Amino acid sequence: MSDKTAKTIRIKWVRSGIGFTYHQKTIVRSLGLRKLNHTVVRPDTPQIRGVVASVPHLLEIVESPVPPAWASIPVYTVHPPAPAPVETTPAPAAAPAEAESAGPGEPKAESHEKPAAPVKTKAPKAKAAKAKSSKKDEEEEKPAAKKSKATKGSKK
Repeated sequence: MSDKTAKTIRIKWVRSGIGFTYHQKTIVRSLGLRKLNHTVVRPDTPQIRGVVASVPHLLEIVESPVPPAWASIPVYTVHPPAPAPVETTPAPAAAPAEAESAGPGEPKAESHEKPAAPVKTKAPKAKAAKAKSSKKDEEEEKPAAKKSKATKGSKK
């Protein structure tokens, strides 16, 4: 046995406290046992052994459970294979080749590509939300006006 298991004991509650004195039930609860067949680990001291010995008909000292055989098997992890390195080939430089083809007196070829235009975002949702909120405000004002007329008529 290792030093760690020799310093602790496992205590199990094996019999109900019904029919026994309140003092004996309190001893069982003081050890930290909550319900029948509950097991707790306590330090192996003379004090704990004396408490257990005072109610031997309710408690039992049990040995630590044997770990299962499969728990001693080392764990292996399988990793996915590393991705193959991607080889990139340099793209041929088109602009310098065009510039070299032009003679010393000839003008250089211009690119006819249009620059990318910025994307405009529309916000019709915001306008619709404002329109809805203004309609709600108008509807809230109308019933208030009707209520005021109804109260004037009822006072007469």
